[in-house]
Amino acid sequence: MTVAASADAGPRSGGATGSRREIAYVDAPIRAFAIATMFWGVVGFLMGVVIASQLAWPLLNLDLEWTTFGRLRPVHTSAVIFAFGGNALIGTSLYVVQRTCRARLFGGQDMGWFLFWGYQFFIVTAALGYVLGVTQSKEYAEPEWYSDLWLTVVWVSYLVAFGGTILKREEPHIYVANWFYLGFILTIAMLHLGNNVALPVGAGIGKSYGAASGVQDAMIQWWYGHNAVGFFLTAGFLGMMYYFIPKQADRPIYSYRLSIVHFWSLIFLYIWAGPHHLHFTALPDWAQTLGMVFSVMLWMPSWGGMINGLMTLSGAWEKLRTDPALRFSVTAVGFYGMSTFEGPVMSIKAVNALSHYTDWTIGHVHSGAMGWVGFIVFGALYWLVPVLWNRRAIWSERLIAWHFWVATLGIVLYITAMWVSGIMQGLMWRAFDQFGFLQYAFIETVAAMHPYYVIRAMGGLLFLTGALLMAYNLFMTITAVETARRPLAAAVPAAAE
Repeated sequence: MTVAASADAGPRSGGATGSRREIAYVDAPIRAFAIATMFWGVVGFLMGVVIASQLAWPLLNLDLEWTTFGRLRPVHTSAVIFAFGGNALIGTSLYVVQRTCRARLFGGQDMGWFLFWGYQFFIVTAALGYVLGVTQSKEYAEPEWYSDLWLTVVWVSYLVAFGGTILKREEPHIYVANWFYLGFILTIAMLHLGNNVALPVGAGIGKSYGAASGVQDAMIQWWYGHNAVGFFLTAGFLGMMYYFIPKQADRPIYSYRLSIVHFWSLIFLYIWAGPHHLHFTALPDWAQTLGMVFSVMLWMPSWGGMINGLMTLSGAWEKLRTDPALRFSVTAVGFYGMSTFEGPVMSIKAVNALSHYTDWTIGHVHSGAMGWVGFIVFGALYWLVPVLWNRRAIWSERLIAWHFWVATLGIVLYITAMWVSGIMQGLMWRAFDQFGFLQYAFIETVAAMHPYYVIRAMGGLLFLTGALLMAYNLFMTITAVETARRPLAAAVPAAAE
């Protein structure tokens, strides 16, 4: 699709004057990424409902090794994070960088399609490894070395495509969304290489040995794990927030200066916070304390970003009544603020002594994954799909509203059940009788959690139902025949400082 560059220079048009030539943006692979995002989202949410049901009703594990909780849990987490979230990040970043730089994607269509099919191949090989039990057996059950090597090739190509587009830009200003996307790409590359250093057992054998062991391996794992949250699930999606919320609200970013402060403080602080996952372990106490201190300091940049996103709606709050897609994006920012408040609280050692290893952590993770990541992607797709397929609007705004309320109810059921269950677990584990013995056997705590596990499965089912409504709505939007087309979006005025 050929789009006039002047029609979309980004949420903050930044400085180029004079005539602007038309640029044939590379959009076909981005359409494919949008479809893959929705497909893998449904797969990931479905796996989540299955494993939540297995925890509530253990007989659902069956006698097949490929369908047990231990095999399907990494399928669920990786499908939601790396398949659903990863396709959303790559697709939207390629869209945003072209428009805000007014430059065609570096490498053109060939590069775009290589990134798409290369990433899908990685997803499939990793999923097969999980189901067949061929993983590195770490906390996140990372895929084996052959999948890691292939992902490295794809990721370096992604960096070349994204960075090359910035270098050939016609817009002098590099819009802040590209800062967050580039920070995410570079840091994930570093984390991937550092965490997955392994020695294959032999040629043609799909197993390997990690380069570290014991507490050193644990430290590397949580340096990777927490910063995957910080840069994959936070920085990348903040890039999405800084582009799509101004577009949906038709308003400039509330404070461009605050967005720059947000970026640099987040980038500096987040990388040090991983050790708070290893409180009360063999990790040296100074390292645990360091992780806790930097986690608490993260309150400031996180809430600065939340305020910037919400205040972008200044003068446009009435749009929340008429634009259900914008509700997703704004609610996502609210969940971002809540999750980034709860995370530092849970990193404090006194709180962590109660919360660690309990379902409270599961509730916290899912308030971020479902509320922040899920909702910001849903909001972006509802805006982006009509643009990519040149439609006037989404097929049914009523279905968007249904999706919003069904998914929101699902999240509320899920996270409140896990909060109650988790705090109950922690209190039962530390309860002593008058003789100084543990008051409850471990199996008693498991039995006490059953009703909350049922509620969690119900919440996940509602969230999946909302995603299916969205998939149908997007399908009808894409396939609907229209005589009138959507007008090109005008550039948003310069940011207020």
